[in-house]
Amino acid sequence: MNKKQYWENVFQTKKPNEVSWTEKHPKTSLDCINALTVDKKLPIIDIGGGDSYLVDVLLEKGYTDISVLDISEKALQRAQDRLGSRSNEVTWIVSDVLDFTPQKKYAVWHDRASFHFLTQSEDILKYTQLVNQVVSNALVIGTFSTSGPIKCSGLPITQYNCAHLSKNFEGEFEMLNCVEVTHTTPFDTLQNFIFGSLQKRTKE
Repeated sequence: MNKKQYWENVFQTKKPNEVSWTEKHPKTSLDCINALTVDKKLPIIDIGGGDSYLVDVLLEKGYTDISVLDISEKALQRAQDRLGSRSNEVTWIVSDVLDFTPQKKYAVWHDRASFHFLTQSEDILKYTQLVNQVVSNALVIGTFSTSGPIKCSGLPITQYNCAHLSKNFEGEFEMLNCVEVTHTTPFDTLQNFIFGSLQKRTKE
């Protein structure tokens, strides 16, 4: 089973309350995005957004150029069904992030629990190079911390601390803020995350 088939199967067979990442109100993500004070008319993309509720909140907050990318078409369909007619206000992209060829730059690139699934150095580098090319303002990256799980949905992940996350993106971005948070899953287990907010460096 390849990567896409794996995630399509997850979203075909499990309900939101049966997967650990479900978060009815994405408070930390929203706090990080709000702190950036980026114009709400500028493009923002949620990487690995799946059926996350972040898109709902961004629409409610008045963001007008929202994209959601996920490898699973089923996951995105669930979000579209939930949003109803408002889903027409969002650009939905079915793609592995490593195969993504953006058609424009994004002011804000948000990724909660997608980046940490990259465990090979060449894949991490490819992701980082993509971000360097297409992000004009800021990154918000949420990953399992060094105190968090070592697997998610049965797959290995890469744990990060704030220093490690900062170093990975330091060529083009500087860390503005990094916080450690505990996520309570739908089945009442705890997962430790870090969230880094990084600003694109200005060219001399």
